[in-house]
Amino acid sequence: MRFEVETIWVTLRFGSISASRADRSPGCHSIMTSEEQAIVEGEASQRDFYRLDAEEQARRYTVLARKALHAWGLADASLSPIKLRENAVFAVERADGSRSVLRVHRAGYHSDQALQSELQWMQALDEFGVHTPAAIVSASGALFECVAVPEVPEPRQVDLMAWVSGQAIGSIEQGVGDVAAAARNYHLVGRLVARMHGFARQWQPPPGFTRHAWDEEGLLGDQPLWGRFWELAALDADQRRKLQAAREKARAELAAYGKGVDRYGLIHADPLPENFLVEADGTVRVIDFDDGGYGWLLFDFATAMFVHLAEDRFDALLQALVAGYREERELPPEFDARLPLFLLLRGFTYLGWAHTRSETETARLIAPLLVGGVMSLVEDYLQGATED
Repeated sequence: MRFEVETIWVTLRFGSISASRADRSPGCHSIMTSEEQAIVEGEASQRDFYRLDAEEQARRYTVLARKALHAWGLADASLSPIKLRENAVFAVERADGSRSVLRVHRAGYHSDQALQSELQWMQALDEFGVHTPAAIVSASGALFECVAVPEVPEPRQVDLMAWVSGQAIGSIEQGVGDVAAAARNYHLVGRLVARMHGFARQWQPPPGFTRHAWDEEGLLGDQPLWGRFWELAALDADQRRKLQAAREKARAELAAYGKGVDRYGLIHADPLPENFLVEADGTVRVIDFDDGGYGWLLFDFATAMFVHLAEDRFDALLQALVAGYREERELPPEFDARLPLFLLLRGFTYLGWAHTRSETETARLIAPLLVGGVMSLVEDYLQGATED
């Protein structure tokens, strides 16, 4: 059964930035001076930063971004916001007109080593032929810097990336064009996802490489990456019971499916239309590896298609995605049989998203819609169990 997800998805992707509780890695603190650590004990620590409206958060992030530019010798460059979501992303323009992208990372989502690993992974992919933005090292030679200002409650990891030309194949707000155009684009996405999966299978990560895992524990464990979804306040007792039943069944199914190299490895974990930029010659560039880590390859398919669950063109887009993928490599085993499981697991993560942001207006508004949609998937999944 499909359900209406468009409103939910727009809110999830465009809601105000909130503190992430998914990854409790320290990030930044390990390399900060005592003076920098003292900054965060001032004004910002006495306010609930994450209850501020989007405009005020943006103003404060701009202060931090402006300070970060000094680390790249760009104090005089202009700065304008691109996206203010989980990360705060800014366009940087120099006097000569050249541009780059500055990312202020959410607090606590990645350790310093995990962020270093993300940038190393992107560089290796680009050298392999999967085009990604190039990281620009700071004046100190670092891939990222840690920056603190009184206006933001935690020190933040900040990196600078080369500007990537091209047009996103779509956005959550605008869709991905008509069916024919969307199918062509999803065919390209399928090829690129396949190439990323193929690269990951043969790549030897550098020593110390670390990324989070969308595995049994990351999705269904006691502390899932995106939060304890079954504790969302909008759930009633019967819904919690059904969620726990689905959680138990899903854990058993994942164990049976296994983690062979033909089905599990490094994945992008966010292959949405807005994260693929198409240039005039058809070259597709992939951005936003923030959620990338270890997981089942099918999780990438589920993430790409979840936004289209309510649409009549779901089957056409999935077929295009699959056809593109098959041009590069074989599909993960048991694709058709297991895809519903991974769509459900992706739904669980969005319930967790709402739960860990319960203090925000965004979460309060979308929780009832999100619960209704995911519970429809749960009902189908459990019904399938009775028919097996």
